[in-house]
Amino acid sequence: MTRIDTVRLGGPEQDGPEIGVQGFGAMGISEFYGDTDEAAARDTLDAALEAGVTLIDTADVYGSGANEEFLAPFVAAHRDEITLATKFAIERRADAPAYRGVRNDPAYIKRAAEDSLRRLGVETIDLYYMHRRDPEVPFAESVGAMAELVQEGKVRFLGLSEVTGPELREAHAVHPIAALQSEWSLFSRDVERSAVGAAADLGVTLVPYSPLGRGFLTGAFADAGKELSGGDFRRHQPRFTGENAERNAALLDPVRKIAAAHGATPAQIALAWVQQRSAVHGLTVVPIPGTRKRSRLEENAAATRIVLTAAELAELEPIAGQVAGDRYPDMRFTSASREV
Repeated sequence: MTRIDTVRLGGPEQDGPEIGVQGFGAMGISEFYGDTDEAAARDTLDAALEAGVTLIDTADVYGSGANEEFLAPFVAAHRDEITLATKFAIERRADAPAYRGVRNDPAYIKRAAEDSLRRLGVETIDLYYMHRRDPEVPFAESVGAMAELVQEGKVRFLGLSEVTGPELREAHAVHPIAALQSEWSLFSRDVERSAVGAAADLGVTLVPYSPLGRGFLTGAFADAGKELSGGDFRRHQPRFTGENAERNAALLDPVRKIAAAHGATPAQIALAWVQQRSAVHGLTVVPIPGTRKRSRLEENAAATRIVLTAAELAELEPIAGQVAGDRYPDMRFTSASREV
């Protein structure tokens, strides 16, 4: 199995931990992508450690806390080997399953952190993210409450998700931000408008989620409405259905061509492209592809060894501008909706 390289989380003034250059997104273990074989998922977590994948990413909203609880035994067994990241801000209600609200008020942040600590069975969260921003709450109040968690020893490092470059700079002025998590892939590049440059300036690690375009960049889908189970949320994602899916599938031809030249899979080329954003933009990049299969984990890790040529990068450059459909049906709480 490929053993991946390491990088340091956050800027030099933060003295962050050494982590694998690729992380692991655990969301799909609990929901959104259909049923899970829990034994296979636990074996995949073991494979992650074997490959040097040490940044383990979850959130309180995944499975309404079930994802954190699922990870707890693994965390307990390997606490000193992993960097544990979780998130707050997306509120769900037991009495209204479809409800999704965004909370950034200090009282909610403190309560959410305590709940995550309990579910994960730890005394300290290594990296605590604001999952989504509520612009109605002053950033200084929210980040100030997160900073208090650091002072109390309940959190080591702070992160943000789906914020713009100006928002990242504003937060960083209140308390150093170690990581910015945003969607970034061959299909999704709006993070480059302002956030990537700000992260590079501030020494913030960029953690791309959905680096495989929620699986579309693997080449496995043509029409999600026909090919995915009823419990898979991608059936309702704009890029995965109808004419959008057909148009987007056609965009993968250069990815397949380059994959063949490298003896690789389309997924590996997509991950290699994200990984090389580090050199292109001058910042640390740690993508967090998710999977529930050991074989896919090993495939993903091997992608960190692929180096695309300048000509190949140029061939892939136009893809994002041709993608049909938004990243989400509702883009209100994405950074793209707040870009000037």
